[in-house]
Amino acid sequence: MTDQDFMALAIIEAKQAVLRGEVPVGALLVKEGEVIASGSNAVIGLHDPTAHAEMLALRAAGQVLQNYRLPDCKLYVTLEPCAMCAAAMIHARISHVIYGASDPKTGAAGGLLNVFETTFNHQTTVQGGVMAEECGALLKDFFKGKREAAKAPAKG
Repeated sequence: MTDQDFMALAIIEAKQAVLRGEVPVGALLVKEGEVIASGSNAVIGLHDPTAHAEMLALRAAGQVLQNYRLPDCKLYVTLEPCAMCAAAMIHARISHVIYGASDPKTGAAGGLLNVFETTFNHQTTVQGGVMAEECGALLKDFFKGKREAAKAPAKG
Protein backbone atom coordinates (compact mmCIF):
# COMPACT_ATOMS: atom_id res chain seq x y z
CA MET A 1 0.00 0.00 0.00
CA THR A 2 1.10 3.58 -0.63
CA ASP A 3 1.22 6.55 1.73
CA GLN A 4 -2.00 7.75 0.07
CA ASP A 5 -3.69 4.41 0.75
CA PHE A 6 -2.79 4.57 4.43
CA MET A 7 -3.82 8.22 4.66
CA ALA A 8 -7.18 7.31 3.12
CA LEU A 9 -7.64 4.87 6.00
CA ALA A 10 -6.69 7.61 8.48
CA ILE A 11 -9.35 9.82 6.87
CA ILE A 12 -11.93 7.10 7.55
CA GLU A 13 -10.84 7.22 11.20
CA ALA A 14 -11.22 11.01 11.18
CA LYS A 15 -14.77 10.68 9.86
CA GLN A 16 -15.56 8.39 12.81
CA ALA A 17 -14.55 11.22 15.14
CA VAL A 18 -17.03 13.55 13.42
CA LEU A 19 -19.85 11.10 14.08
CA ARG A 20 -19.08 11.46 17.80
CA GLY A 21 -18.86 15.27 17.64
CA GLU A 22 -15.08 15.24 17.91
CA VAL A 23 -12.59 17.22 15.82
CA PRO A 24 -11.93 15.07 12.73
CA VAL A 25 -8.44 13.72 13.19
CA GLY A 26 -7.56 10.11 12.49
CA ALA A 27 -4.33 8.16 12.88
CA LEU A 28 -2.88 4.77 11.98
CA LEU A 29 0.23 2.91 13.02
CA VAL A 30 1.76 0.73 10.35
CA LYS A 31 4.49 -1.87 10.80
CA GLU A 32 5.92 -3.82 7.89
CA GLY A 33 3.12 -2.62 5.64
CA GLU A 34 0.31 -3.73 7.96
CA VAL A 35 -1.98 -1.54 10.05
CA ILE A 36 -1.46 -2.56 13.67
CA ALA A 37 -3.48 0.16 15.40
CA SER A 38 -5.68 3.15 14.72
CA GLY A 39 -7.37 5.97 16.58
CA SER A 40 -9.54 9.00 16.17
CA ASN A 41 -9.96 12.01 18.40
CA ALA A 42 -11.90 11.25 21.57
CA VAL A 43 -11.04 14.08 23.96
CA ILE A 44 -14.67 15.09 24.49
CA GLY A 45 -16.14 11.61 24.82
CA LEU A 46 -13.38 10.33 27.09
CA HIS A 47 -13.06 13.60 29.04
CA ASP A 48 -9.34 13.26 28.44
CA PRO A 49 -7.15 16.05 27.05
CA THR A 50 -4.59 13.46 25.93
CA ALA A 51 -7.07 11.41 23.86
CA HIS A 52 -5.80 12.72 20.53
CA ALA A 53 -6.01 10.31 17.59
CA GLU A 54 -2.24 9.80 17.62
CA MET A 55 -2.08 9.09 21.34
CA LEU A 56 -4.88 6.52 21.11
CA ALA A 57 -3.17 4.83 18.16
CA LEU A 58 0.16 4.78 20.04
CA ARG A 59 -1.50 3.25 23.11
CA ALA A 60 -3.23 0.58 21.03
CA ALA A 61 -0.02 -0.25 19.15
CA GLY A 62 1.85 -0.61 22.44
CA GLN A 63 -0.71 -3.19 23.52
CA VAL A 64 -0.51 -5.05 20.21
CA LEU A 65 3.29 -5.17 20.25
CA GLN A 66 3.49 -5.50 24.05
CA ASN A 67 6.10 -2.75 24.14
CA TYR A 68 6.13 0.98 24.74
CA ARG A 69 8.80 1.27 22.07
CA LEU A 70 7.43 1.12 18.54
CA PRO A 71 10.54 0.97 16.34
CA ASP A 72 10.14 0.48 12.60
CA CYS A 73 6.58 1.82 12.77
CA LYS A 74 5.10 4.57 10.64
CA LEU A 75 2.39 6.83 12.00
CA TYR A 76 -0.11 8.34 9.56
CA VAL A 77 -2.23 11.20 10.83
CA THR A 78 -4.63 13.54 9.04
CA LEU A 79 -3.41 16.67 10.87
CA GLU A 80 0.08 17.83 11.76
CA PRO A 81 0.82 16.55 15.28
CA CYS A 82 0.79 18.84 18.30
CA ALA A 83 3.77 19.07 20.70
CA MET A 84 2.34 16.44 23.07
CA CYS A 85 1.82 13.91 20.29
CA ALA A 86 5.15 14.68 18.62
CA ALA A 87 7.01 14.11 21.89
CA ALA A 88 5.17 10.82 22.45
CA MET A 89 6.10 9.69 18.93
CA ILE A 90 9.76 10.43 19.58
CA HIS A 91 9.61 8.66 22.95
CA ALA A 92 7.99 5.63 21.27
CA ARG A 93 10.78 5.60 18.64
CA ILE A 94 8.39 5.95 15.69
CA SER A 95 10.52 5.83 12.54
CA HIS A 96 8.31 7.92 10.24
CA VAL A 97 5.44 10.37 10.73
CA ILE A 98 3.34 11.13 7.68
CA TYR A 99 0.65 13.77 8.06
CA GLY A 100 -1.96 15.38 5.85
CA ALA A 101 -3.00 18.94 6.68
CA SER A 102 -0.58 21.44 8.19
CA ASP A 103 -1.48 23.22 11.42
CA PRO A 104 0.15 26.66 11.61
CA LYS A 105 -1.48 27.42 15.00
CA THR A 106 -0.52 24.35 17.04
CA GLY A 107 1.47 22.06 14.74
CA ALA A 108 4.76 20.76 16.11
CA ALA A 109 6.21 19.32 12.90
CA GLY A 110 6.97 22.67 11.28
CA GLY A 111 3.71 24.59 11.72
CA LEU A 112 4.14 26.55 14.94
CA LEU A 113 7.37 24.79 15.93
CA ASN A 114 9.24 21.62 15.05
CA VAL A 115 9.77 19.22 17.92
CA PHE A 116 11.21 16.65 15.50
CA GLU A 117 14.18 18.91 14.68
CA THR A 118 15.30 18.97 18.29
CA THR A 119 18.31 16.77 18.94
CA PHE A 120 17.11 13.67 20.73
CA ASN A 121 18.70 10.25 20.90
CA HIS A 122 16.07 9.15 18.35
CA GLN A 123 15.36 10.86 15.05
CA THR A 124 11.99 10.58 13.34
CA THR A 125 11.52 11.25 9.64
CA VAL A 126 8.57 13.56 8.97
CA GLN A 127 6.65 14.07 5.75
CA GLY A 128 3.71 16.43 5.51
CA GLY A 129 1.15 17.23 2.86
CA VAL A 130 -0.04 13.71 1.99
CA MET A 131 -3.66 14.18 0.85
CA ALA A 132 -3.53 17.61 2.49
CA GLU A 133 -6.55 18.96 0.62
CA GLU A 134 -8.80 16.09 1.67
CA CYS A 135 -7.59 16.20 5.26
CA GLY A 136 -7.93 19.98 5.43
CA ALA A 137 -11.42 19.90 3.93
CA LEU A 138 -12.62 17.61 6.73
CA LEU A 139 -11.46 20.12 9.32
CA LYS A 140 -12.80 23.16 7.47
CA ASP A 141 -16.21 21.55 6.98
CA PHE A 142 -16.36 20.46 10.61
CA PHE A 143 -15.59 23.91 12.00
CA LYS A 144 -17.84 25.62 9.44
CA GLY A 145 -20.69 23.42 10.67
CA LYS A 146 -19.90 24.30 14.28
CA ARG A 147 -19.95 28.05 13.47
CA GLU A 148 -23.22 27.75 11.55
CA ALA A 149 -24.83 25.78 14.36
CA ALA A 150 -23.76 28.43 16.87
CA LYS A 151 -25.37 31.17 14.73
CA ALA A 152 -28.62 29.30 14.13
CA PRO A 153 -31.63 30.44 16.14
CA ALA A 154 -32.69 28.07 18.88
CA LYS A 155 -35.62 25.83 17.95
CA GLY A 156 -38.39 25.33 20.38
